[in-house]
Amino acid sequence: MSTLDVEGLEVTFGEKVAVRDVDLHVDSGEIVTLLGPSGCGKSTMLRAIAGLVSPDAGRVAVDGADVGMLPPHRRQIGLMFQDYALFPHRDVAGNVAFGPRMQNKSRTLVLERVREVLSLVGLDGYEHRSVASLSGGEQQRVALARALAPSPRLLMLDEPLGSLDRSLRERLTVELRDLFRSLDTTTISVTHDQGEAFTLADRVAVMRAGRIVQVGSPIDVWRHPADGFVARFLGFVNVFDVDVARGLAVTPLGAFPTERGDGPACVVLRPDALSLVPLGTGGTEGDAQTAGFRGDHFLVPVRLDGGVTVEVVVRSADVPPVGQRVEVRVGHDAVLIVDPDPQPFAARRSAFIQVPPEPKQ
Repeated sequence: MSTLDVEGLEVTFGEKVAVRDVDLHVDSGEIVTLLGPSGCGKSTMLRAIAGLVSPDAGRVAVDGADVGMLPPHRRQIGLMFQDYALFPHRDVAGNVAFGPRMQNKSRTLVLERVREVLSLVGLDGYEHRSVASLSGGEQQRVALARALAPSPRLLMLDEPLGSLDRSLRERLTVELRDLFRSLDTTTISVTHDQGEAFTLADRVAVMRAGRIVQVGSPIDVWRHPADGFVARFLGFVNVFDVDVARGLAVTPLGAFPTERGDGPACVVLRPDALSLVPLGTGGTEGDAQTAGFRGDHFLVPVRLDGGVTVEVVVRSADVPPVGQRVEVRVGHDAVLIVDPDPQPFAARRSAFIQVPPEPKQ
């Protein structure tokens, strides 16, 4: 187990800054996930920590020792990439044995380690299987076993489940979490999938435009998003940009009291904040739109009379027909008033910095 400290990390590609003055501490045995949209700098940050990208400024320390001058293979960091980067000409054992062999371990110790890590990832007896014959989930496990085989001080995963179908991804996320916690391995992962991050991580670091904008436990980040950008990225659909004046934040669904000072803010309504109520009971009127099925509930868009559309979680028996006049009520205990989105809506997509892809290792 090892600790990781990133201080003032900055990485540029030409005139574009991919990682901006980032600080991050990871405790021994902790699982931290870097979460953010494509192009926000999370994979670049991972590669800079691993030594695959040279930072322009900042410090990376493992167990308090600066590793900035060490090449990647001497940092004792296990890496797993989204495409797995398995060696197609080697069988499963040959792939997993690569790291221990590079450490000049004896053949006996290498074989013992291969069997040990394959057992850890549930691939007992797969030593002589061709990697080309394996399913996506099995290839993912081989890639993980290869990353674990050299007994790294840190384990880093770059979109480890991104190429798998949803049901397999959800199952393997739970299995990975349980495995990492049983190994007590310090782990940093990268993903753009909120569900994966919240399931896997002890703490989540949300990134935007090269910066970490919020760090906290999954529950804390979900309950208290730092600003409008974080709320929208986490999937909150009813988010309103407002100007607070005289202690009130005015939205199309009413005015909400706040202790914030006057100025820009975002009103965030949790999924359970809105409900449909009978007409004439004091809600905000609108017309029901086409509902979207979400498995155990429907998401019903309601176009309010003012022209704004909000979405309401509704159980199947209560879904109104399209065009029906409805009334929306807000539960005030499910309202958050947070910092405004750092950029106006029209500029949000351009804020995601696009950097050249890293060459495959």
